[in-house]
Amino acid sequence: MAQIRGTAGYNLGSSQNRFGASAGYSNMKTEATNDPSPLEAIRAQTSKIEDWLDTLSEPIKPYVYLTAAAEAYDGYLPMIGRFLIVVTFLEDAVRIVTQWNDQLLYLHDYRHFPRGANHLFLAVNVIAMLICSTMVILRKHSNEAVAGLLGVVITQALGYGLIFDLNFFLRNLSVMGGLLMVLSDSWVRKKFAPAGLPQIDEKDRKMYLQLAGRVLLIFLFVGFVFAGDWSVSRIVVSGLGFVACVMVVVGFKAKFSAVMLVLILSVFNVIVNNFWTLHEHHPQKDFAKYDFFQILSIVGGLLLLVNMGPGQYSIDEKKKVY
Repeated sequence: MAQIRGTAGYNLGSSQNRFGASAGYSNMKTEATNDPSPLEAIRAQTSKIEDWLDTLSEPIKPYVYLTAAAEAYDGYLPMIGRFLIVVTFLEDAVRIVTQWNDQLLYLHDYRHFPRGANHLFLAVNVIAMLICSTMVILRKHSNEAVAGLLGVVITQALGYGLIFDLNFFLRNLSVMGGLLMVLSDSWVRKKFAPAGLPQIDEKDRKMYLQLAGRVLLIFLFVGFVFAGDWSVSRIVVSGLGFVACVMVVVGFKAKFSAVMLVLILSVFNVIVNNFWTLHEHHPQKDFAKYDFFQILSIVGGLLLLVNMGPGQYSIDEKKKVY
């Protein structure tokens, strides 16, 4: 290295050698420029995958148009999403009130609640669900409302002894994901950061909430895969749902994937959980009604995802940066 630098410094050697060295350096520079970096290679592969997905989505373009239509109704979508998220809590409150004696008997005889404690447990749950659900719909005190509903989910799981029921557990994780989307939506719409709290911290919390909400929302499909008997239609729906869930989690074409899940869940809900067709005293009527409204809550969370987008921690947002 010292010899090359010394020769160049004193202009020693023939001009042919100098020009030869310069040409060689230029060739090396050109080769280095043409050699793609790992980042460029990743971008190229990502573009190929995106083109492939666009080709596959050609037969189902109505989903894309539906996404555009949903975005056009930006003012109504959050309100509908919030209502659907809390509708399972409203239905649960009505069910407890209309079946008050049966609920008391179950808690006392099967869950061994002392007399009086079962009354208090039901009353607190009903009041919390009604007040917190109303605040979520009206977008008032969203932090406290979401915390109250999360508390209801946890206390009911413990009180009714369903915490070790896998299907119940996964469904309620999805409901929690919808509640986190409500919280994230309320922070996104704030005009200013709370006093004493740096704005960058508020932004970071929104991003983490959107990520957690996206991940939790898809747990319903995990429960769907493990529950029930297998059939050709079930395999097809599970496959489509699995692809859409993965895309939602990583934030790749997240709005498109969320619309797909909304449509799949809505059709599935009407066909499978059609409690209105069951006799009043049918043993599965209450279970079908419970499942129906829980899926509506998860659909509400997905509608908020369509409205807000996946957030900063997603492939969709990273593509905008690069």
